[in-house]
Amino acid sequence: MALEVITSASIVPASEVISQIVEAILEVVVAADNVLIKKDCFKELANYLDRIVPVLKELIRKDVGRMESLNNAIEILNREIKDVKQLTLECSKRNKIYLLVKCRTIVKRLEDCTKEISRALGILPLSSLDLSSSIIEEIGKLRENMQSAEFRAAITEEEVLGKIESGIQERNVNRSYANHLLLLIAEAVGVSTERSVLKKEFEEFKRDIENVQLRKDQAEAIQMDQITALLQRADAASSTEEKEIRYFTKRKSLGSQPLEPLRSFYCPITRDVMVDPVETSSGQTFERSAIEKWFSDGNKLCPMTMTPLNTSILRPNKTLRQSIEEWKDRNTMITISSMKPKLMSEEEEEVLHCLEHLQDLCEQRDLHREWIIMENYMQILIQLLGSKNRDIRNHALAILHILTKDSDDAKERLARVDNAMESIVRSLGRRVEETKLAVALLLELSKCNLFRDCIGNVQGCMLLLVTMSNSDDSQAARDAQELLENLSFSDQNVIQMAKANYFKHLLQRLSRGSEDVKRAMASTLADMELTDQNKISLLEGGVLGPLLHLVSHGEHQMKKVAVRALCNLSTVPNNGLQMIREGAVGPLLELLIHHGSSSSRLREQVAATIMHLAESTVSQNSSEIPVSLLESEDDTFRLFSLINLTGPDVQKNILHTFYALCESPSATDIKAKLGQCSAVQVLVQLCENDDLTVRANAVKLFCCLVDDSDEAIILEHVSQKCLETLLRIIQSSRGEEEITSAIGIISNLPETQQLTQWLLDAGALPIIFNFLQTKERQNDPHKNPSVENATGAIRRFTVPTNLEWQRKAAEIGVIPMLVRLLDFGTPLTKKHAAISLGRFSQSSFQLSQKIPKRNGFFCFSAPPETGCLVHGGFCTVETSFCLVEADAVQPLVRVFEDPDFGACEASLDALLTLIEAERLQSGSKVLADANAIHPMIKFLSSPSPRLQEKALNALERIFRLPEFKQKYGPSAKMPLVDLTQRGNRSTKSLSARILAHLDELQDQSSFF
Repeated sequence: MALEVITSASIVPASEVISQIVEAILEVVVAADNVLIKKDCFKELANYLDRIVPVLKELIRKDVGRMESLNNAIEILNREIKDVKQLTLECSKRNKIYLLVKCRTIVKRLEDCTKEISRALGILPLSSLDLSSSIIEEIGKLRENMQSAEFRAAITEEEVLGKIESGIQERNVNRSYANHLLLLIAEAVGVSTERSVLKKEFEEFKRDIENVQLRKDQAEAIQMDQITALLQRADAASSTEEKEIRYFTKRKSLGSQPLEPLRSFYCPITRDVMVDPVETSSGQTFERSAIEKWFSDGNKLCPMTMTPLNTSILRPNKTLRQSIEEWKDRNTMITISSMKPKLMSEEEEEVLHCLEHLQDLCEQRDLHREWIIMENYMQILIQLLGSKNRDIRNHALAILHILTKDSDDAKERLARVDNAMESIVRSLGRRVEETKLAVALLLELSKCNLFRDCIGNVQGCMLLLVTMSNSDDSQAARDAQELLENLSFSDQNVIQMAKANYFKHLLQRLSRGSEDVKRAMASTLADMELTDQNKISLLEGGVLGPLLHLVSHGEHQMKKVAVRALCNLSTVPNNGLQMIREGAVGPLLELLIHHGSSSSRLREQVAATIMHLAESTVSQNSSEIPVSLLESEDDTFRLFSLINLTGPDVQKNILHTFYALCESPSATDIKAKLGQCSAVQVLVQLCENDDLTVRANAVKLFCCLVDDSDEAIILEHVSQKCLETLLRIIQSSRGEEEITSAIGIISNLPETQQLTQWLLDAGALPIIFNFLQTKERQNDPHKNPSVENATGAIRRFTVPTNLEWQRKAAEIGVIPMLVRLLDFGTPLTKKHAAISLGRFSQSSFQLSQKIPKRNGFFCFSAPPETGCLVHGGFCTVETSFCLVEADAVQPLVRVFEDPDFGACEASLDALLTLIEAERLQSGSKVLADANAIHPMIKFLSSPSPRLQEKALNALERIFRLPEFKQKYGPSAKMPLVDLTQRGNRSTKSLSARILAHLDELQDQSSFF
């Protein structure tokens, strides 16, 4: 929804401005879900704003006038809500990196707005406004909460900002620093660390910076330029082509021979080229470490001029340092480009010497590694892995490992080299040193998605790695095991690992290994990207027993990884059912119930696993013996009681667990047990929970229970406040399931006078009607359960015992909407709509206005006015709710074609209101014109006894009229005769009576 500017509070009535503020607050509450950063802070503020709405609505209802303190409060609210809306919009659309950089400013604005809004509430003239004590109390609590609210950047955000500031101050141009920083940024803002995604995000960041510069915010523009320069060094910030163009343009301009250093490059003390040149007070330049040692030895004079020196003054000679670095870089570029032919020499000593020099350059600076990569050394190094000389192969593997470490560009280039993976894997089967180097290189390559499948597809690779993971060399075994764990994130690799008996190896080590080994194996199971079939195979292979043993007897860390593994395996329904059968529920429940807050992460994983087990019970085959998750009433009570004793992550899983169980074959038993646990009372409270996911799960479970709960319990715990909360959820929630459930609760609540009146007072009727209109405008095919529930909720406002409710519903256009739903809704929607239309129609006769009698000479008077075909008087949709005027008769008749008996029965009931009492003649004519009587006759052969009986009652009355008896009687005779023989006692008697009307039976027939 567009965030529109709020009208100035000084030029319109107070109530109107307050209404605009309420609307804006509701928009902010909805929009807070869409912000890209500091979502928790925005949600906290949105919660405060949501609590303000009832206060403002109370002011609107009282139609407050103008008074200075009230005007000041409204002006502040007006201004601050406008600012919050603008900030919410910015944080929903700006680039994520930009928002992260500005997060301190964002949280400061949020905190300032919160304090100002609290101040506005504080200057409301409460004593003059005649507000209720509960409203005044709520304002006091709200002000206290908002005044104490503190919004801060998260620890991860502060860490990133600190590294950015440090990098800028230290002029850090290190590529690995930039790579690490960009990864930290990606994790902090929640974007993928894939190179293409990071590059796209960085490009968007630069475009945002251009907008900043266009606004001429000089200070911010300078800051953003510095950040751009820092991040530009990262691999993902520039494409390979851009880097190559810059590199080769510079290298080609240098010539082919190295240059000797200038005299000024040498330190007068060490006679070596300087690294960190500094200038003394005498104007001479020395290597920093050399001159500092000169001073520490007690010398006070300049080594060159012998003049006294101020030992506290040492100024970095940045110009000279830059010149020295440029000279070194020039010569290194020339050296690197000239070494390639030497590596192809047949002289092994020369090749080894070049490899040693190349390795030394790689270890010096990441910039050197970048140049070596661009000079296409990868292909040469892979070729050298085929050398007969073991030292050459070892050096080549070591250099490849250095080049690919933390460099996506190097990994991608290596992936393009022919036979690269096969050449590296061959080294796995050689001597120990070469094997260790090969495993280390493969381990680094396995961090890249491009290589994971490639490694696993090389013939024999998995078998070698599984064998190595059992080797005596602990470092090699650990690297091999870690490599296998990395490879397990690919389904294709897991298939290859299974062929290499890795699962058997894993299960053996899980059962018999040391504690460290068991933990590592459980961790592998927890993190592996397994196919459903592999998960089933592992469970069938006996993994459950060892894992449950670790859950029951392992130390804390062991329990954590074991539960994560169980959680991973439990996502397959077949596994879930098997785990329940094999006794997994008991240990998991014990772990969940008896571990305190210090193990919150463990409890979250346990709760998630139990939730998966509950979900598995939903998919049970009806032909199988049903599996129940919670066997005893005590287990149900203990699990449900944890909802009030745990954090939101555990709460939502427990709520979803019971929701799943209410959808399973044991639903009836579970709902009964929840009724004994005071579940409704708990769920009513959770519908107001600040955590939106917990709230959504509570609303869904509440919807499952409300229809089956004892009416007295519902009436005891569902208050007017609860109903207002549900309506607020319908208006503000972003979750379709939550909205559907909230409407479903309203639809299934008992149709008592008090509940319905509370709903009307809270504005439920227009809210639900507008929801249906929105669905219609969206061209929704009405298959959505929310439409079914909304139509059911409308039904409670149509009871014929309360004409005032019916009038309110008719006035906003409910009747035409119900008529349209008869043609496009689901069977349940049609049933609800037909019931409501039938209820409206029951009131039509008494509301139809009688036509006044004409007086005087008829020949000179106007033609007589024509009344309603059924009711005889003046009828309209809005005043008498007439089905004929609403063009509802034909749609109701069309519902007869629906195979759903409930929809047909409701539609028949609605139509039969047209032939009640003295309306038999006129109503029957309308039904006949709408072709409704033939379908009624067909209902005599329906499998539904209720539908048969209703059709019999209708036809018994219609056939009292000679014209209809004559026209439709013959087609009804055979079904009626059949019912006299096959029907139940009631239908037999009624069928015989109708046949008597049709002169088919004598009055003294044995059927009476």
